[in-house]
Amino acid sequence: MRRAKISVIGAGNVGATTAHWCAAAELGDIVLLDIPATEGMPAGKALDLFQASPIVGFDSRLTGTTDWADTAGSDVVVVTAGIARKPGMSRDDLLSTNARIVGDVAERIRQSSPEAIVIVVSNPLDAMVQRTFQVTGFPPQRVIGQAGILDTARYRAFLALELGVSVEDISAMLLGGHGDTMVPVPSCTSVGGIPVTQLISTARLDAIVDRARNGGAEIVGLLKTGSAYYAPAAATAQMVEAVVRDKKRLVPCAAYCRDEYGVGGYFVGVPVVLGAAGVERIIELQLLPAERAALDKSIAAVKDLVAAMNRLTGTT
Repeated sequence: MRRAKISVIGAGNVGATTAHWCAAAELGDIVLLDIPATEGMPAGKALDLFQASPIVGFDSRLTGTTDWADTAGSDVVVVTAGIARKPGMSRDDLLSTNARIVGDVAERIRQSSPEAIVIVVSNPLDAMVQRTFQVTGFPPQRVIGQAGILDTARYRAFLALELGVSVEDISAMLLGGHGDTMVPVPSCTSVGGIPVTQLISTARLDAIVDRARNGGAEIVGLLKTGSAYYAPAAATAQMVEAVVRDKKRLVPCAAYCRDEYGVGGYFVGVPVVLGAAGVERIIELQLLPAERAALDKSIAAVKDLVAAMNRLTGTT
């Protein structure tokens, strides 16, 4: 059986770590592409990772390159290209530069891998996945933003710490935009099947949600010279696995919603069934009034962000 071809665009911390997770899980053969100041950088990282294969025991082939021709015919393309946040920089500050970078990448993907499923990781996520969709012209189910799995993982991790239980026993869901306006769904959060509201006070739960919202900024503040990459890369690899192995995972992703949740044609974090065709189904939850109001606020913030990007790029 032919192995999947997975191209990761951007060989920085997130891209290289995504390649690491995907190779270790033998999700397919991996191309790591970057256009760095040091031309041999992506090749060096790919070679280093390949040399780990006899130790870890994986058979994925790895190619590091600066040539887009090496990505041709990819089944999945992961976009991590763009500048990372620095301390004091919001996701919105990244908008102009990364819209240009991601737009250029999307055009290359359109030319080299016209049948690929594209997973966008670059920030500000909600705008960058919209930009990728605009430029590639791909069907919306084949363009997906990685945000909800990461945000939910942070939420679950902090809940596990609070309760002193295994992260495996936490089931949770977050919706909306990636970052400050993400929307927790307490009605879909449980611990070993027990509703979280029976275990944690409202005030304490609100504090945990706030920490999850600012999970990326907290790491930026601690690192000083970089941003999160282990968890974002792991979340991305989970999405790649769902696609290449047709797992039909029900996970939160930034998906194109037209009628769903009354969004009207934007990428917003919602529960989806993720499989070989990309977003195979969007799940519409029956939200409580407070949850619905918070989601509407988040959708409005996404629309404002996309409108700002469209002005900067001259997109109508």
